Amino acid sequence: MSEHRRKPQQPQEGGRAAARRGQPAPSSRRAAPRGATGSPADSYGAGGEERPYGGRAEARRAAQRSGGGGRRRAPDGPGRGPGGPNGPGRGRGRASVPAKKRIIDYPRAGKYGAARWVPSWKLVTGMFIGFIGGLVAVAGIGYAMVSVPNVAQTATAQNNVYYWSDGTQMVATGGETNRQIVNLSQIPQAMRYAVISQENKTFYTDSGIDPKGIARAFFNMATGGQTQGGSTITQQYVKNARLDDQSQTVTRKFKEIFISIKVGATVKKDDILAGYLNSAYYGRNAYGIEAAAHAYFNKQAIKLNPGECAFLAAMLKGATYYDPAGNPAIDPSATAEANQRRATLQMQDTLDKMVQYGHLSATDRAQYKALPHVDNPRSNTRLSGQTGYLVDLANSYLVTHSDQTHITQQKLQQGGLQIYTTFDKTKVKQLHDAVKNVQDKNIKPKERPKTDTFVQFGGASVDPASGAIKAIYGGEDATKHFTNNADSTGAQVGSTFKPFVLAAAMEWGVRNKDLGEEQAQDERTVASPKSLYSGKNKLKIKKYDGTVWTDKDNKEWLQANDGNLSVGKAPDYKIDLREAMQYSVNSVYVQLGMDVGTDKVEQSALDAGILKSSLASSNFPSFSIGTSDPSAIRMAGAYATFAASGRQNDPYSVDKVSSKDGTVFQHVKQTKDAFTPKVADNVTDVLKTVVDKGTGTAARLPGRDVAGKTGTTDDNKSAWFVGYTPQLSTAIGMYRMDDNAANKNRTFLKMYGTGGQKEIHGASFPAQIWHDYMAEALKGQPPAQFPTPEPIGKVINDTPSPSVTPTPTQSVTDSPTPTPTPSESLNSPLPTPSDTCRKFDWTCGSNGGTAGGTDAGGTGGVTSSPTESSSSGNSRGNGNGGLFAGPNG
Repeated sequence: MSEHRRKPQQPQEGGRAAARRGQPAPSSRRAAPRGATGSPADSYGAGGEERPYGGRAEARRAAQRSGGGGRRRAPDGPGRGPGGPNGPGRGRGRASVPAKKRIIDYPRAGKYGAARWVPSWKLVTGMFIGFIGGLVAVAGIGYAMVSVPNVAQTATAQNNVYYWSDGTQMVATGGETNRQIVNLSQIPQAMRYAVISQENKTFYTDSGIDPKGIARAFFNMATGGQTQGGSTITQQYVKNARLDDQSQTVTRKFKEIFISIKVGATVKKDDILAGYLNSAYYGRNAYGIEAAAHAYFNKQAIKLNPGECAFLAAMLKGATYYDPAGNPAIDPSATAEANQRRATLQMQDTLDKMVQYGHLSATDRAQYKALPHVDNPRSNTRLSGQTGYLVDLANSYLVTHSDQTHITQQKLQQGGLQIYTTFDKTKVKQLHDAVKNVQDKNIKPKERPKTDTFVQFGGASVDPASGAIKAIYGGEDATKHFTNNADSTGAQVGSTFKPFVLAAAMEWGVRNKDLGEEQAQDERTVASPKSLYSGKNKLKIKKYDGTVWTDKDNKEWLQANDGNLSVGKAPDYKIDLREAMQYSVNSVYVQLGMDVGTDKVEQSALDAGILKSSLASSNFPSFSIGTSDPSAIRMAGAYATFAASGRQNDPYSVDKVSSKDGTVFQHVKQTKDAFTPKVADNVTDVLKTVVDKGTGTAARLPGRDVAGKTGTTDDNKSAWFVGYTPQLSTAIGMYRMDDNAANKNRTFLKMYGTGGQKEIHGASFPAQIWHDYMAEALKGQPPAQFPTPEPIGKVINDTPSPSVTPTPTQSVTDSPTPTPTPSESLNSPLPTPSDTCRKFDWTCGSNGGTAGGTDAGGTGGVTSSPTESSSSGNSRGNGNGGLFAGPNG
């Protein structure tokens, strides 16, 4: 056997065994494991030769120099190479060098995975203590920096300055401080406990702040909600005393909290309560309880009874919505009726809580079941005449359009604004004078108390090119009559609504009676003003498909004309739409509305600029002849759409607002195309006929183009004339209504005999006022002509009867009914007195001249629409027709 075969295999001991013996590893062609030295550079020599270390100490030093043996691990982790724990093969790596300690051990050293990110209890405790300490330090600094407010030096809001359209000053008002500070001894106990019971029942025991309320306020600010509510009396006092800073910011809230804490800790509770009652705003420009007592009851605060105190506590909730006089100019939902309901409920709730908390006996509480009598809401004589209505209208526009103007009621209250209105000073005076002259000459309440009391007028004038409101007549005096008659009255507009029916017939057309309902909506025939309809009195109204219209009680609708007269030649009495408008024939326009669809008539009115909230239900035929109650401003604006050849501009009252910081708001014109010029100009051409030779002849302006329409309503309760030239559109309304009594519902009264006339029509006093005003307002302006209309549409029902040309003595007019003369153009023979219903007699016939049997009839004015639950008339009178109207409250 060869020597090679006899030689034993050498053991592969390497570094670990050699390290134990203190000897180097045997020489071998194979390099030592990389972990032996911990350095790839030392593992292999040139040509692959091993470079052994001389001994244990040298290996240890080499391992320390290389940062540990074997594969590099995390700090403090063992190596993987051969050798002992601290030797070249399994050294401690970086653990052999002590780690530098950190102040905050996070992520945690010596932990792996998720454990590295879990803070230790020491870290959590330290951070908590630091956080609390920081809060205490901030609170201490904040507490030291704030001071207790002095109510005598606060609540000094600035005036707002209002300007006419020519830039001259109208009035400076709105920021006056009507306030007189009184001691707590001059404030009745009932007032103190009314406020405590309603606002903060723990006032005398709490610390002055409400943590829950504060948290809710911060949450609301973060989510964009309302920030008020939930505050203690102390917090409210601090807020009232800081009118110079009313911004809704986190910084201001924190500052208020610190001040409230300091006030609660350093000021007596009685002094805080007195300060709150002396600084709170009660409405009517009254700051403090003494001013409020005079503003509402004309007495000293100490003389207030518990009912009056509970009432004033309700005013602290927001006088706009609780003042019994109403504030519709600020918010259309704040009507007198709605405010009275809210104030009553709030007052009664306060009294109940006073009893519940032991501040008032049940016997005393029983004496105050109704609202107390409240005095005149206006005391600022600078707002007398029309000025108060103009200021209210400007404020209303700014607040109701706050998304555009960025002006809230609170900002108005602070003041400091320059408000440039659209009102023309000269035109305002001219409109006032025109109304006053007619009223003084004809309305005699002392001579005719039963017919001439409570007569009211309202008017508005709008620029068709822009929608700017140039003038209004709101009533006798803003400090005596509080409803703005130009903006929202609830008076129905009668036949002045008929132009919207005509516009709808030319815009959408009448439905094809031979088609199904769905198809008929799409396939329509545009009507020409020459289209023919029946002017028969007590006309049986049909649906577009020819079937007779009946209400839910299956009663047919028989439409009466003014004076129970048929217009046209028997037997069918057909006349064209121009003549029917000229003589205001109800039966023609009611049937036309049914053929077009009352939904389209409604849309026509909306497109022209009438507000949805002022429209009556379009489910009844009479909708087409004016059961709705838009305001004078909105009617003038809607007719201005026709004057502008179909271009609609919403009426507005403020051009610009600025402050010390620059422009706050600038009006931007936004014109919409409501109707095509062809439609609008044809409506104008028909309305010219009304003024030239129809019911509106009293409004003629020699040398000028005038278009307009008269209107009279059921039972002679309101009368209108709305008309325009190319430069100006004006609406005048007249009615009787006692709306000054705070605890009475507004009721429209009949005008038979008013002004010494048998009946009042739109062609009488309203048309006269319109004429007198427009003649003055247009002086100096050259006459302008309306556009010549293009032919439009097709003649509907084109089988004419013999020509009919009614004269004013035979016509169905909105003027006082004359004595007809025999004529072929009228129904033969004329009815005898026994056959004729008294004009505007609601009891004549079955249902006021609308729905009923063959005896229905009796009024040529507009009849009120039946409600959904009744076929009888329903006088709306809800006051929703204002310029900036919203839901009625």
